[in-house]
Amino acid sequence: MVTEPIERVGLRTVKPRVCEQTATCRRVASRHVADSRYTVVMNPLAVVQLLILLAVANGAPVIGRRLLRDRFAWPLDGGIRAFDGRPLLGASKTVRGIVLALVTTTAVAPLIGLTPRIGITVAAVAMAGDLLSSFVKRRFGLRPSSRAVGLDQVPESLLPVLACWHTLMLDVGDIVAVTAIFFIGEIALSRLLYRWRIRERPY
Repeated sequence: MVTEPIERVGLRTVKPRVCEQTATCRRVASRHVADSRYTVVMNPLAVVQLLILLAVANGAPVIGRRLLRDRFAWPLDGGIRAFDGRPLLGASKTVRGIVLALVTTTAVAPLIGLTPRIGITVAAVAMAGDLLSSFVKRRFGLRPSSRAVGLDQVPESLLPVLACWHTLMLDVGDIVAVTAIFFIGEIALSRLLYRWRIRERPY
């Protein structure tokens, strides 16, 4: 409990009074601070912003392939084969796609209230996640542009979010939301782009 200091009035000593109300208030405030550490506070704006950047980063190579065809489509792995004799990444991963993803995402970021640095970070890490997925798929003998649900969506969405969680003050709920929405949206949008003949496959 909190006590008030002793006061002296003339030759009389005033005994300290116990401030029950102040002590109670402080205990309640302390309990509130402790409980707030375990409270999940969502950041809807950051979730939407990240989803837009992820859509741009992953969509730019697809649209670029549709518009430019085989022009500037240099394989990122240079045709190198890994220890298992299979392509390192595959012909579908090109220098053109990486450049388009980096440039467009960096340009879009300021338009939605984020810095170019966040834009290029999201694009770079998303492409790194995509390349990781391609590397793993090649090791399992899957052909370029083949389907692998989960492996095609999670690395390229989860890793960029983790790279920005501190800068954008994201919570666990935000990370789960972005990854889950991207997972579902990428599958649905791929089919739509296939119907519009923008993608060569519905996945």
